[in-house]
Amino acid sequence: MENKKVETGLCPTVTAAFELLGRKWAGMIIKILLVGDRQFSDLVREVPSLSARMLTVRLKEFEDVGIIGRTVSTGMPVHVRYSLTEKGRDLASVLEGITAWAHKWAASDAGEGAGPASPEGSLQED
Repeated sequence: MENKKVETGLCPTVTAAFELLGRKWAGMIIKILLVGDRQFSDLVREVPSLSARMLTVRLKEFEDVGIIGRTVSTGMPVHVRYSLTEKGRDLASVLEGITAWAHKWAASDAGEGAGPASPEGSLQED
C-alpha cells in the first residue's frame, strides 16, 4: 500500500502547527508548564508514562521553535528549568479549549461512544 499525503487545503504553517502540537505528550507537557516552570525531573514525575527519552525529544522540539525556554543554573549540582515563552503561553487558550472539550465529551470508558460524558465519567483536570 502506498503512503499518500492527503491534501487538506490548510496552509503549510497551520499544517506544521498541527503536526508539532499533535505529537504524543506535546499537550500534556505544555499544560504542565502553563502552571509554572519545571525541572526535567518534575516533568518526568508529573507524567509517569512519559519516558525521559521522549521528554528530551519534545523539549528540544519546543525549544527549537521557541515555545519553551531553558535556564541552566551555575550551582552544584547544575539544575535546568524549563518555562514557556510568550509564544508558548499563547497556547493557553488552545489547551483550555481542548480541556473543555474533553470534560464535555469524554466517555467513562475511553473506548466508548460519543456524546457528553456523565459527571462521574469525566476526565479530571490536573
